Amino acid sequence: MSEVKKSKYINPYIGGVLLGLVILAAFFISGRGIGASGAIKSAIVTTVNTVAPTHAENNWFYEEYNASHANPMKSWLVFEIIGVLIGAFISGAYWKRLKLKVEHSPKISSKRRLIFAVIGGILFGFGSQFGRGCASGACLSGMSLLSVGSFVTMIFMFGTAFIFAYIFRKNYI
Repeated sequence: MSEVKKSKYINPYIGGVLLGLVILAAFFISGRGIGASGAIKSAIVTTVNTVAPTHAENNWFYEEYNASHANPMKSWLVFEIIGVLIGAFISGAYWKRLKLKVEHSPKISSKRRLIFAVIGGILFGFGSQFGRGCASGACLSGMSLLSVGSFVTMIFMFGTAFIFAYIFRKNYI
């Protein structure tokens, strides 16, 4: 008789409903949706303001951002990301997935997997700035408002992801 293995992850349908409730709560509590790229931008602007204040004063990007944000680290998105990190830690502890390891295919090394993850993260970061938002903000929050642009953005994001997944699949399968 086979033993039923307990899943390490939440049921995706329950997870989807919970994510929808989080978006609803975000709109109700803060008056805006969710997103992550704005928090990264706040951290970068704060770092540049601290390390190279002259550069921040003479660069249009930092100057414009500083003019519209008195303290970039007091942004709703910064607190959201802190909550996401805490929530991820709690989820990992609850489901017993807290491990310091790199998951990858047996066909590639941990080093190669990390290099591809860093490159992908950097490209996604630049893309989120060109697109004026990350997948969370552009797709989830925008689609919850029935924004046609958000639906189109999601189609292109997933379409591009499928293409790149096909091209780079040997690194993960």
